[in-house]
Amino acid sequence: MKLKNKLIIGFFIMIVLPIFLISATGRTIIGRQMDSIKESYDIESGTIEVFTNPIQIFNRITRGVYNEIKLIALRSPEKLEDVEFIKELNSEIKNKYSFITVRKNGEYIYTGDEEKLSKVSNSLPDFGVYGSNVDGGIYIGGKNPFLVKAQDFYFSDGEEGTILVLTDLNVLVPQIKSLVIQGIISFLIILSLTAFVLILWIYRSILRPLNVLRIATNQIREGDLDYKVVSYSEDEIGELCNDFEKMRIRLKNLIEAQLKYEEDIKELISNISHDLKTPLTAIKGYAEGLNDGVADTKEKQEKYLKTISSKANDMSVLVDELSYYAKIDSDTVPYSFKGVSLQEYFNDCIEDLKLDTEIKNTEIILNNYVDSSVYVVADGEQLKRVIHNIVGNSVKYLDKEKGLIQIRIRDIGEYVQLEIEDNGSGIGKDELPFIFERFYRADASRNSKKGGSGLGLAIAKKVIEDHSGQIWAESETGKGTTIIFTLKKIK
Repeated sequence: MKLKNKLIIGFFIMIVLPIFLISATGRTIIGRQMDSIKESYDIESGTIEVFTNPIQIFNRITRGVYNEIKLIALRSPEKLEDVEFIKELNSEIKNKYSFITVRKNGEYIYTGDEEKLSKVSNSLPDFGVYGSNVDGGIYIGGKNPFLVKAQDFYFSDGEEGTILVLTDLNVLVPQIKSLVIQGIISFLIILSLTAFVLILWIYRSILRPLNVLRIATNQIREGDLDYKVVSYSEDEIGELCNDFEKMRIRLKNLIEAQLKYEEDIKELISNISHDLKTPLTAIKGYAEGLNDGVADTKEKQEKYLKTISSKANDMSVLVDELSYYAKIDSDTVPYSFKGVSLQEYFNDCIEDLKLDTEIKNTEIILNNYVDSSVYVVADGEQLKRVIHNIVGNSVKYLDKEKGLIQIRIRDIGEYVQLEIEDNGSGIGKDELPFIFERFYRADASRNSKKGGSGLGLAIAKKVIEDHSGQIWAESETGKGTTIIFTLKKIK
């Protein structure tokens, strides 16, 4: 999931989840408190009305009894002097946290709850203050809130009397307080739960991968390029982890390649030093021989000079080969690709090679199985260097009295395959995979007099690959080696 989508989901979780949980929790808490209020006061009313107009709600619970008292006060006030009748009315509202009290000339002659009356007696209205036509009662606040309904009347002896219906609101207030407290606590718990869910989700999907990247960065900074970065997500951070892992692998490969290159350079310097030292020693020795008069005859002098010239030529070839490889390895050798006729090209090439191979008592044979109209894409000069390097290696490692090199050209579809086979000493299976590596020489002991820098086949491989071809070798110890490469045909 993309990081953008995660943030959108996180936003909706932050909004929707609290609303849903608060709604569900609020409905449960309010429902329980309303059931408690209904059970306590035996009333049926909506939740909103309980909070917006609670006095009106509690007016209802004693309305029936109060209306009966009003009617009796108008028609039969003497009935209100009957204590048993008053007790009967009081019992009807007692379970609704209400009670009745009767006052005569300011003195309370009856009360349904003396303890509660003592809390509010000083706040009750006097005779004639409340009136007899007010419906709904009056609210007495303070520490002990009550809803009071009063009805004035006259006793049979002419004394002023008031009958009061009082409803204790102190039971409702704790319930409302409890409701508010529970609501606040639930709100805080829901917010904390939502925050915890979001933090856990963000940590798992964002912070944890970033922490992995931080650790990996520190490991790489300390030089540990083997520390792997594993991504378990498909978002932008997961892609970043994958890119980081690719960067780590590439960096590791580059460093390993650099170290390998430095090792190769050291090996090259060692090889070149060795290969240069041999002809230099010979040149120095023969030159001293000439200076000291050891070559006292014309024949010896000519031999010494010829040897010096030959060794100097070997050094020149070695330096040229090294210089060429440095250019081709850094891709600074310019290629001039064009269509090359294989028949014409190899006929000329074989003539050049025969001059060198005949001196080494080696026969070279060309077998061309390709039509004369076939052309390949190649740089003639660079391709000639490849063939000369391969043939030169074959001649160098021939161990037979009569050497034989066969060049075969085959058509294999979009490519032409060239095979250069010799009857030399061959290459061991354990050495065969490495012969195209730069500076590699099967003559590891360097005790032979064959010389060479070990760059010939490495140069051939690079040139052929630059021609969009492939090169490989097949060999059998004691029987010979075949170097095979392909060139792309012109359609």
